[in-house]
This record gives sequence, structure tokens and C-alpha cells, in this order.
Amino acid sequence: MAEALLEVKGLVKCFGAIMATARLNLSVMPGEVHAIIGPNGAGKSTLIAQIAGELRPDAGLIRFSGKEITTLAVHERSRLGLARSCQITSIFPGFSALDNVALAVQACCGHSFRFWKNARLISALREPALAILEQVGLSERAQTVAARLSYGEQRQLEIAMALAIKPKLLLLDEPMAGMGQEESEHLTALLMGLKGRQTLVLVEHDMEAVFALADRISVLVYGKMIATGTPDVIRSLPEVRKAYLGDEELEGA
Repeated sequence: MAEALLEVKGLVKCFGAIMATARLNLSVMPGEVHAIIGPNGAGKSTLIAQIAGELRPDAGLIRFSGKEITTLAVHERSRLGLARSCQITSIFPGFSALDNVALAVQACCGHSFRFWKNARLISALREPALAILEQVGLSERAQTVAARLSYGEQRQLEIAMALAIKPKLLLLDEPMAGMGQEESEHLTALLMGLKGRQTLVLVEHDMEAVFALADRISVLVYGKMIATGTPDVIRSLPEVRKAYLGDEELEGA
């Protein structure tokens, strides 16, 4: 059996008297799309922030790619291949889509290239950046200033920037938040194209997208993981229906 790429054991995070993460265990296998769902306030974003290194857990450990990373900083985890896309877009709005991705490629290379040379002319940056924009469906918008992209396109661009650093694991925290149905369907198709090639941890409220994309789903309620399984298993669990999904929503998923 393959070793888990990400393993979380006994994770605890408290904010005063509130236990936002309650002795939580989680494993993510290489190549899988693992969705984390739960009602508002369940602790999903707190969990993602701890995995990414933005919050220090009070107890427990996190292992990634065979290495304990519990105390490592965000940039140290990034070097190991852990990337995060947030609820709020984090792009450079005054730069073109191509420039945004090229910057991420440059950061991945860890090289400043020639100081006095126009970075836009460096093929080692432009060519992989264009290939990634093609992968996420933005090649025709390469020269468009990011601020002029639609909201859905900006989320695509953010994912492109994350992919540019060649992550072993990509954490997606509500990538479809604020999107209309058409934009959500487009992003779902984009992520579907990454299945089997990119390990993803997906926090998302769009149940249609979750059940279409996920290989496994973990359900979080009040900081506790109450169930983990395939989409079919999660659909069938009464405790999951009661805690979050609801009969009508499950039937439509």
C-alpha cells in the first residue's frame, strides 16, 4: 500500500475556550482529490491554515512527503512542494496573466536570471508560463491585465500560479466561493483535468463540485472529523446527513 503524502495525527488548535481542531486525524494519498466538507464554523479553514503553516497547532503532528513539518514555516513547506490557494484571490492585479504566472515560475526556479534583462523576454519563464495558462484555459487571456479578468478567470489564474511552482500537494480553500453556476462548472472541469496528475485537498461548499471531483471526502463538525470515505459512502451515512448535507441536497449531489 502506498504511503500517505500528507498525514495529520492528533491535531489540536484552540482559540480560548473554543477547540477549533479537536485531536484530528487525516491522511491524503498521492494523486487523490481529498475533499473536506462541513458547516460554517466546522474548522475547515483552520485545518488548512495549520497544514499550510500559517497557524501553529497546539498539539499533534503533520507529516508531508515523509518529513515532519509541524513546526516549519510557510516558505519551508513551499520548498517541499506544498502550495495553497486561498478563499480570496492573491494575484498581482496590475500585471498581465502571463506575467503573474511567469513570476511564479521564476520563484520556483529560485533564480533572478540576468538583472538588467527584460524578464518578459526570457523564454525560460515565458514558455512554461504559457503552457500552464493553456492547461487552465487562459491562453487566450495571457496578455490581459489580471484586474480586467472576470472573477472566475482570476481564480483560474491563481491556480495557474500555484501549479507553476510544481507542488506535490495543492490546498484549495473554497476556490468556487463567490462564483456563479457557469464559473463553478468551468472551474470544476479544470480541476477534473488535474485528477490523477495532481494531489489536491479541496475545501468547498459546492456539493455538486465536491461529489464530482473527490476520490475521498472527510466531514468536519465542530473541529472533529466525524467520517471519511468515498463519495458513495459519505452519501449513505445518516450522521453526515444530520450534521451537514441534508436529504434533499444529497439526493441532488
